[in-house]
Amino acid sequence: MQVNRSDLADCALFLAIARHGNFRKAGLELGVSASALSHALKNFETRLGLRLLNRTNRSVTLTAAGEQLLEAVNAPVASISDAFEALNRFRDAPSGRIRINVMADAAVLLVGPVLPTFMDRYPDIEIEISANNHMVDVIDGGYDAGIRYGGTVPEDMIAQRLSREIDWVVVGAPSYIERFGIPEHPGDLVNHRCFRIRLGNDSIYKWEFDRGDESIAIDVPGAITVDHADAALPAVLGGGGLTYLSEPRVRPLVEAGQLKIVLPEWASSGPAFHMYYSSRRNVPTGIKLLIDLIRELAPLGY
Repeated sequence: MQVNRSDLADCALFLAIARHGNFRKAGLELGVSASALSHALKNFETRLGLRLLNRTNRSVTLTAAGEQLLEAVNAPVASISDAFEALNRFRDAPSGRIRINVMADAAVLLVGPVLPTFMDRYPDIEIEISANNHMVDVIDGGYDAGIRYGGTVPEDMIAQRLSREIDWVVVGAPSYIERFGIPEHPGDLVNHRCFRIRLGNDSIYKWEFDRGDESIAIDVPGAITVDHADAALPAVLGGGGLTYLSEPRVRPLVEAGQLKIVLPEWASSGPAFHMYYSSRRNVPTGIKLLIDLIRELAPLGY
C-alpha cells in the first residue's frame, strides 16, 4: 500500500484519538468537532480495510490492528511534528497553536496580565488555556505545557520558573473580625469559621504557617469546603469567615479595605509558579515565547 498525504494526516488524527481515548477530547486538541473526527477516522479505516478502534457509548479502545499502528507510527509522526515546529524560528512572524493547562491563580495573576502584549507581538499564535486546579497529566490531556507551583511539577518534566515565591495569608472581612475577633496564633483558628480548601489531588489542605524557625499546619474547621479559595471570596467579603489565599490575589482587596490580613507575622512562603513540559519532544515556539514574555513583564516578580 502506497502512503499518501491523506494517510499521514489521518495518522495524526488517529494518534490524538488513541492518546485521549475520547473523540471530544481529541477534537479539542486538534480544533475540530468530534463528529468530523469520527467521520475522518471511518474514512481512514475504510481505505485501510481494517478497524482501528472499538467504539461504544462509554469508551474508545484500540483493536489489535490499532495497537500495532500506534506502536509503529507514534514516534515518527511526533518527530515530523517537531521538525515542522522547529521551522518556526525561521519565520518573521511565529505562528501555530498551543494548549496549556494552568492553575486558576496562575491564569488570573500570571498569564492573563501578559496576554494583551502577547497578542500584539505574536498575532499568528493561537493559545488555548484550560484553567483548573486538578492534577492533570498534560501529555495525556494533549497539552503542550502546564503551569503549577514548583513543588507539584512531575519529576519527569522540564520546569521553568515564572515568578518569585508566593506568600500565603489568612484574610477576613472587617465585619467578620468585628464580630468574632482576631486570632492571635494559628492554633486559635480552631475557634473560627474557616473555608476549607480541597486540593487538586482531592485531599483537604492544612493551612501552613511559618514564623522564624517555627512551622505549623492547621486542619481548620469549617462547614464549607471549596476546590478553589476564590469560590469562597464572596462569602468572605460578606463576613462569612476566614480564608487562605495567595497574597497577590488578595492585595487589591486589602488595599481597598474590603479584607484584612490576620496573623501577618505567620505568613507562609510557598513555591513559585513554573511552566513545565515534556522532555521527550521539542518545545513549541509559542511556549518558549510565552515563557520569555512572562519573565520579561514579571506580573508577580521574578
